[in-house]
Formats: sequence, C-alpha cells, structure tokens
Amino acid sequence: MPSFWDGARMRSLTRVNIPNSPQLKKAGGMTVREAGQKGGETVKKKYGPEFYEQIGRKGGQATKSAHGHAFYEQIGKKGGKKGGEATRDRYGPNFYEQIGQKGGQKVKQLIEEGKRAAAEKKAS
Repeated sequence: MPSFWDGARMRSLTRVNIPNSPQLKKAGGMTVREAGQKGGETVKKKYGPEFYEQIGRKGGQATKSAHGHAFYEQIGKKGGKKGGEATRDRYGPNFYEQIGQKGGQKVKQLIEEGKRAAAEKKAS
C-alpha cells in the first residue's frame, strides 16, 4: 500500500505549472490555493502535528546527509545577505546609523549602572 509520502512525491513529479491566480478555478469551484489549503487541513486532521515533525526531521536529515555542513553555511550566508539587503531597502542606510547610536547609548548606560552597583557594593 503506498504511503502518503509516496503519493505526495508522485503528485510533485506530475505537477503542471499553473499560475497562482485567485481567478483560476478548479472544477469544484475552488481556486488552486483554496484546494491546497483544504488538502493541507485534511492531512493535518488525519495525521496530526507529529506527522509534520516526522517528515520535517526526515527531510532535514536527508538534506544533511546529501549536502553536508557546508551547504548550511552557504544558505545561511545567502539568507543573511538577503535579509540585510531587504532591511537596507526598507529602512535606508541611515537606519543603521540610528540603531548603532541607540545601541552605543544603551551600552554606555549599562556600564554606568554596573560601575554604580560596584561602588555601592564596595561602600557597604
């Protein structure tokens, strides 16, 4: 008997690229997105959250054995770069100057509080 995972793999191999359009309706009157959400909810009810933990763990282990540690370093760098570029584009270069000043002020405040606490401890 084929497992759920075999069926999902088969569907992904035979999937046709269909634009993700809200106007695109299937025969049952649902959009492709609505059908996907409904299917996901059905699987969630049938197998529970542990199922997703199991397939996530299997996928992570398969990726780890197939690609190794260097792969994670590589995608981490790409993710960090993309995130930094998105932040820069969203807030502009002056944003970094502002948060740097705030951080420096907070560090200065914490140092002063630490010195005061040490002085009070020494005095008592």
